[in-house]
Amino acid sequence: MSRHVASPPADAAARAAGDDFDRAAQALQPGQSLRHPRLREAAALLDGSRVGLAAKMLREFLRDHPRDAGALHLLAEAATRQGRNENAEILLAQCVELAPDFTAGRFSYANALLQVNRPEAALAQAEKLLTQEPRNPPFRALNAMALDAVEDYVTSAASWRELTLDYPGRRDFWTRYGHALRALGLREECIAAYRKAVEINPAYGGAYWSLADLKTFRFGDDEIARMEAQLARADLAAEDRTGMHFALGKAYADQALYETSFAHYAKGNAIHRLGLKHDPEVLTAHVARCKALFTAEFFDARAALGCGSTDPIFIVGMARAGSTLIEQILASHSQIEGTRELPDLAALATALKTETASGADYPRILETLDTADLKRLGEHYLDSARVHRKRDRAFFTDKMGTNFMHIGMIRLILPHAKIVDMRRHPLACGFSNFTQIFPRGQNHAYRLADIGRLYRDYVELTAHFDRVLPGKVHRVFYESLVADPEAEIRRLLDYLGLPFEPACLRFHETDRVVTTASSEQVRSPIYQDALGQWRHYEPWLGPLKAALGSVLDTYPGVPAFD
Repeated sequence: MSRHVASPPADAAARAAGDDFDRAAQALQPGQSLRHPRLREAAALLDGSRVGLAAKMLREFLRDHPRDAGALHLLAEAATRQGRNENAEILLAQCVELAPDFTAGRFSYANALLQVNRPEAALAQAEKLLTQEPRNPPFRALNAMALDAVEDYVTSAASWRELTLDYPGRRDFWTRYGHALRALGLREECIAAYRKAVEINPAYGGAYWSLADLKTFRFGDDEIARMEAQLARADLAAEDRTGMHFALGKAYADQALYETSFAHYAKGNAIHRLGLKHDPEVLTAHVARCKALFTAEFFDARAALGCGSTDPIFIVGMARAGSTLIEQILASHSQIEGTRELPDLAALATALKTETASGADYPRILETLDTADLKRLGEHYLDSARVHRKRDRAFFTDKMGTNFMHIGMIRLILPHAKIVDMRRHPLACGFSNFTQIFPRGQNHAYRLADIGRLYRDYVELTAHFDRVLPGKVHRVFYESLVADPEAEIRRLLDYLGLPFEPACLRFHETDRVVTTASSEQVRSPIYQDALGQWRHYEPWLGPLKAALGSVLDTYPGVPAFD
């Protein structure tokens, strides 16, 4: 990969290229070239954000015109805006089947496939579109996004590179190019790409946050001054303001100005939280349901059920607890492949909630499944995960931390899978969450009290499984791993039934793609500098401490919850 980041051409040429892209993108929007007046009316309702009424009108229209691809396209757009991505994907599959030459429908279908985590299928659709129009800029960008999703970052980086050359005024292309370079470990090129995005638009908070999220990057005084000047603007968009506050939180922490740093983190979190929905009672209620259902007797009665595969190693726990580190260590073993945070288990749980006619809630629905059902679910998970397995190794990791909510289901559908719970001091872990903008999900992470509540629920649920499934979940404490890596790694490999390999201690030498927030740190040896970082902020962590309660007091032990 070249280290050179080209300078953009003259402003007039850049504007012309941008206009070209915008025209091509506009032609692909649902609602273009509609002939029937009822469809034009529905499209106007969508444009006016009256999504429910538009969807109702479109469903009525489709009863009379079930093969109208334009109506299906519009209804899929309504479903997407309502957060019903699975429904949108189904509608768009019908749309493409009915009208194979409807490029706008196929373009939306490929995007929907990305949303429901079917990247290989999305890439296939993008390639079909490019066969028809090789230079169409939205098709090229879609193809690059699909390449990112299948983790072909070498090819995606080349694609984004070409797009930045053809459309040098698009800050999003430079940022995505930087993300691909980061995944490849090309730090300096990545920084240059993010800085190009800032050069294009000095108010672009996302690029500043991308720089801060490198963790090992340090802002200069001039960059800090530019961010502060942008924040003084009354017209700065909330998203950009959020990114700059988080970036300044990192910048002032590096200067040991902790009170100023915390103030920026607090402002950034408060702004970001305004656009999110989070009810902490949902997880608390889920924990209660799991404790009521998943007894030792429940598992004893189903001990021989499920899929017999030993392939998966689930790494669970809170975000920012060290899961990327443990994944990198395991991926350095000759028999283990590191994949990524796979959403497939959560998708199975969601499907169980929506597909059943019994009315039972999750996890109670698991009680009604027979031997064939449980085996089928285990095999379905393995089939979904297979796309992420690139190497011929016996085992693979799935580091989706929130799978701690599904330990009961894992035990039923994949009883021989291993589960590793990565745990970090609640104040260290909690504050680290507070300093992070997550790409999606983690809606609890923007209030200290919500973070503490989730950590407490997580500890309570895993403590329950320790009681009813003794020895089935292996716990690694981040602090112990940092203090004595070899002893902890040997203990972990003993649990996995694998021999110790020295390469696991040299994990930072392992050449593999890492896309999480800790990607730069796991390319260096273990260090202890970050262990006590939270202590600089302790005066302002009262809400986190209060929500943690006895979980904080007993760490690394566990309080009695019952």
